[in-house]
Amino acid sequence: MARRPDWHDDYWLLVMQAYLHRPVGIKPMYSRIMVDLSMELHIPPQTLRNRMQQLARLDTPRIERIWNTYSSDRKRLTRAVQLLRDMKGFGAAEDFYEGVEVQESFERDFRPLDEDERFTPVMLILILNLYFQLTPITMVSGTPEVAELARLLKIKAKDVVEVLDVFQICDPYLERNEVTLSPLLLPCQRVWQRMSDKEPHQLDAFAEELKEYYR
Repeated sequence: MARRPDWHDDYWLLVMQAYLHRPVGIKPMYSRIMVDLSMELHIPPQTLRNRMQQLARLDTPRIERIWNTYSSDRKRLTRAVQLLRDMKGFGAAEDFYEGVEVQESFERDFRPLDEDERFTPVMLILILNLYFQLTPITMVSGTPEVAELARLLKIKAKDVVEVLDVFQICDPYLERNEVTLSPLLLPCQRVWQRMSDKEPHQLDAFAEELKEYYR
C-alpha cells in the first residue's frame, strides 16, 4: 500500500480558519481547536502548528495568495472549508483512506482507553504529573490540587485519586507489590514507562501544554 502523504495544499484553508478563530493568531499546540484539526487530518499538532506559523509569516507566494483571497472574506472561507469537508473522506475517514496506509500515533493519546473509557492517555499523563507533586498521604480527594485537576478534566476527584493509587503501584521507589485488579494498571504502566525518561520540569512543562486541550 502506498503511504498517505502528510500534507495537501487544500489544508491551508483549514489552518487559516483555525488561525482566524478568535482570538486571532497562532493557537497553542494542544488547544482543542488544534488537536481536533490534527486528528481530522491525521497530522501531529506540532506539524500543524508549524504550518500555522508559516501562514502567519506568509512564507511563500502561494500562502500569500490564499491569504489575500480568503482572510478578509470569512464567509467565502467558510464556504470553501465546508466544500472541502464535504468531499469524500471528511467525516468518513475509513472511506477516504481506503487503500492507503494511515499510521496513528498521537491520535491514540486523545481517545478513551479501551480498558476504561473515563480516561485518555493524556489524562493519565496529567495525573502522573500531579503524582510527582504530591506525597502518598496527600493523594486524596480533599487535596486542593487533586480537586483542581479533576475540575479541569471534568471528572470526579475520586477518579483522579483512583489513578494516583494505581501510579503508586507502578512506582518502583514505593515497592508496593500488591496485586490489583484495576483495569487501569496496564495503561498507567505504559504512561509511566513512556514518561520515565523525562525530568520533572520537562514533564511539568509538557503537562502545562496538554492542559490547553481542556481549557
